[in-house]
Formats: sequence, structure tokens, C-alpha cells
Amino acid sequence: MRDDAAPDRLRPAAVLVPLVDRDEGLTVLLTRRTDHLHHHPGQVSFPGGRVEAGDRDAEMTALRETHEEIGLHPERVELLGALSEYHTGTGFRVTPVVGLIQPPFDLTPDSFEVAEIFEVPLSFLIDPANRRQEQLLIDGRARTYYAMPWQHHHIWGATAGMLVMLSRFLGEPD
Repeated sequence: MRDDAAPDRLRPAAVLVPLVDRDEGLTVLLTRRTDHLHHHPGQVSFPGGRVEAGDRDAEMTALRETHEEIGLHPERVELLGALSEYHTGTGFRVTPVVGLIQPPFDLTPDSFEVAEIFEVPLSFLIDPANRRQEQLLIDGRARTYYAMPWQHHHIWGATAGMLVMLSRFLGEPD
């Protein structure tokens, strides 16, 4: 979902798009948020969150939030760059920061925020055949968004939208 609000009225945030370099190919590390959170409860997401006053840039926010949420140390992430900002219907201006992670690594999820950590093959996520468009009616307005079902997970909304952006960046044909 992309919001029509002016970008300067949106709250800045950043997420890490963690690509894990597995022997069988790249995977994307994702989390499922706990059900009691105020923003996006129970949804599949990238680790990340709001920019804080001490954060010098989006990369610092993404790395700090990733460490807080899943215990991945910033020095374990090789930053590759950032995608274009993604504006959410819930009022955030998110910078997706792409990083490469070499196994092995230890993760310790913050049990208040993270219900589950899992990986999905990048090849699955960037294949247009594995995505669909769905619609929700929010405040009387139809919102169209991408969805990518994976096993028992429903990857949708901003996370799926950022994955589509990554796919296009990597050269997906239109």
C-alpha cells in the first residue's frame, strides 16, 4: 500500500532487507510481529522501525532496530544500498536498506515484538508468478496491495511492496 499523504507529514522509518547468503542461494530473513503490537500486529515484516533522534541516517536506524528486534549485530551486515522510500497507509515513510549476511549467525528475537523469524528464498519472492494483488476497504476507500503467500505465512502490504521494489531493482521484466 502506498499512501497519498505528503511525504513530509509521514513519520520517517527504516527497515533492513536482510539477504542471507546460503549455500542453496540467497534468502530473505523476515519476522512475524507479535499479535499485541499497536502497529501491524501479527504481520510479516522486515526488522526495522522509526527513526530516533540519535540516528544519523536510515542505515543506522535499520541496523539499530534489527539488533533490538532480532539480536543481529550490525557488524554482521554488509550494507549494499537502499531502495526508494516506501510510503505506508499507516503514516510511515520507510527507507528499505538492503544488507547481506553471511552465515553462521546467532539471532535472539525480542519476545515483545517478534513472534517468529524465518527465511524465504529470494528467487521465490522476486518471481512475479508468486505474487498477486489483493484489496482491502479502508475508510470507504479500496486499497490495492501485493501479497505473496509462503508456506503458512501471508506476506503482504508494505513488506510485499518493498519486495516488489527489490525485484524491479534487480531487473524483473515489466
